[in-house]
Amino acid sequence: MQIATFGGGCFWCTEAVFQTLNGVSQVTSGYMGGDLKHPTYMEICNGDTGHAEVVQISFDENLISFSELLLVFFKTHNPTTLNRQGNDVGTQYRSVVFYENEEQKEQTQKMIADLTKQHIFDKPIATEVSPAAEFYEAEDYHQNYYGHNPSKPYCAFVIQPKLNKFVADFKDKVKSALLE
Repeated sequence: MQIATFGGGCFWCTEAVFQTLNGVSQVTSGYMGGDLKHPTYMEICNGDTGHAEVVQISFDENLISFSELLLVFFKTHNPTTLNRQGNDVGTQYRSVVFYENEEQKEQTQKMIADLTKQHIFDKPIATEVSPAAEFYEAEDYHQNYYGHNPSKPYCAFVIQPKLNKFVADFKDKVKSALLE
């Protein structure tokens, strides 16, 4: 199994998307990139610990590549806004790829260059590309948040539409049970 760590705003949305992918065995919500040891959600909420809300993804590279995960990442959030995703504002919501090795770093930089060259987005990509740091798992109530709370307003009005669009755009990558 390989590891990928992405921050694309609220980890509830990002987690829900990556949980649907073939080849992904586990998605864990957490925090990375800050100075405080063992931060809590309440500590990172003010945006001054330096942590980003991230998901750490365990994946089988024989079933899905890091580049495919990157494409999903870039297509399922807005990588052009600095420290913001929708109504979520602050450095904890920044777009970031925390790479595990030089190959992931190079693939991320290439993906950003390719997307920029293709003019996929109206504005420049603001995604931070940084080496992986200590990963701190988020509190239990954040794990599989959408799966446990599908009828909560945030899930119904923010996550579900994002998932619907994702499944329509990436049918060939989605776990078959979701298509039935």
